[in-house]
Amino acid sequence: MRRHSSDFLTTGEAARLIGCTRQHVVDLCDRGALRCKRTPIHRRVYRSDVESLARRRSGMRREELRSLWLNRAVAAHLARDPVAVLAHARKNLERFEQIHTGSGVAYWLRRWRDLLDQGPEAVMETLTSTTPDAADLRQNSPFPGVLSDAERQQTLEAFSKYSSRLVA
Repeated sequence: MRRHSSDFLTTGEAARLIGCTRQHVVDLCDRGALRCKRTPIHRRVYRSDVESLARRRSGMRREELRSLWLNRAVAAHLARDPVAVLAHARKNLERFEQIHTGSGVAYWLRRWRDLLDQGPEAVMETLTSTTPDAADLRQNSPFPGVLSDAERQQTLEAFSKYSSRLVA
């Protein structure tokens, strides 16, 4: 059965529907997270898969919002002492890279290394952004240990109070 061309989207069209960059769509295809057909030069993604992904990403899930709150607390530390926080992240990243060589996590660790190399502004943007790409990056964060146990607990309690109002 031959598929009609409207069953497929360019990576740019898919990016606009999902709300991310074209490169992120390419990365999703390369990782096998989004099905695509390759032409000699381009990728064409299945419209139905893109629409499904866009529906799932239209709002942040509770765990993504919780992660965002924690990472905003990390961002506050980064604003106060960028040298120490970035050094801490680099140390964690080196350890994680040794543990996760050749795994799917290695992709995200390389992305973090690139962000750390760009400096505090790029890192701050990722820590505080609501984009799907930033949410995906935060799932493999090199910032464990930046927050003290008390700061982490306070942030989670504040989030819990806030999020309970959303559900009620």
